[in-house]
Order: sequence, then C-alpha cells, then structure tokens
Amino acid sequence: MTTDDVLAGVGPRLRRIRKEREVTLVALAETTGISVSTLSRLESGLRKPSLELLLPIAQAHQVPLDELVGVGPVGDPRVRAKPIVRGGRTYWPLTRQPGGLQAYKVLEPRRKEEPVPRSHEGYEWLYVLSGKLRIVLGDHDVVLSAGEAAEFDTRVPHWFGSTGEGPVEFLSLFGPQGERMHVRARPSRRGATGEGD
Repeated sequence: MTTDDVLAGVGPRLRRIRKEREVTLVALAETTGISVSTLSRLESGLRKPSLELLLPIAQAHQVPLDELVGVGPVGDPRVRAKPIVRGGRTYWPLTRQPGGLQAYKVLEPRRKEEPVPRSHEGYEWLYVLSGKLRIVLGDHDVVLSAGEAAEFDTRVPHWFGSTGEGPVEFLSLFGPQGERMHVRARPSRRGATGEGD
C-alpha cells in the first residue's frame, strides 16, 4: 500500500467515524477548533490530511491516530524463544541481541538446595511472577513473593532459587557492570503515609 493509498482512505474514514458517533461537522469544528469547511474538505479528500489536523480530530473522537490513518495490522508481536534448560532451571530468553542488557523468563522447579553464593561482574534485577524466590545476597537471606522485585550488584556473593515449597517463575534482567535497571513505580499507599512495615 502506497502513501497515496493511505491518504486517500483518510477522508472516508473520518466521515465514517464522525457519523458513527452522530457528531455534526459544526460540533466537531467547535471541539477541535478546525473550520467546518476544512473538516468537510478533509472528509471529501479535497484537503490533504496533516498531523496538525488529525491529532485534534483523534482527540475529539477519543480514538488512536492509527484508526484515522488506517495503518495496517501490526506484525505478530510474540517472542518465540526456545527454552534453555541449565542445572534443572528453564530459561526463556526475551532479548535477541548479544551483549548488553539480557532478559529472561525463568522457571525454577520445586527443590531444596543448599545455597552456594557466587559473584561476577554485572547487575541483576529479579521480578517474581508466581511462587516464592529465595535470595541470598551477602549477609541477607530473603524470600520474595509474587509481585516483588530485587536488584543487586552481582559482584556481591549471591544465590537465588526455590524455597523448597514449590516452583517459582520469575523475570531476570542482567546487565554488564554499570548498566543498572531503572524502574519507576508509584509509592504504595503505606509508603506515602509514612507508615512502616
């Protein structure tokens, strides 16, 4: 489909969306600040659509800009990673580029292991999807539940795995030293009120 084909389809699409919402050209002009004549010419294809004209119309109709332009369907977004089994743990790589930040979905089976902490260059971020994940990091021995995350410098001796109560599924983001993950989250209501744990 050429650019001209895409642009040619915008006018009829604008008219259809407006009619479906039972909005008059006058009402749309008042909402968008675009003159009735310009809107009419857009719908009839006599005026070339531009971002400056389409954005206010998309906002007035509360539709994504794609819907007005008629962008074709998005390709299959699924990541088709082949699982890797290492030491009884299953990894699904979620990144395709070698080097830099690496992301994995990990399934750790239910098992009771004696932690053997190790250290190496890098920085790791873990997020528990289901089950409980035990993390031994330096002097700390903690258990994370679903929805909890941890991040640490991997030069600190560390180990993580099952608590022995059941399997655990988690996301792991690992980056070379200096590539820290940046997570922005809204503070919990407890944290916002200053109440402690």
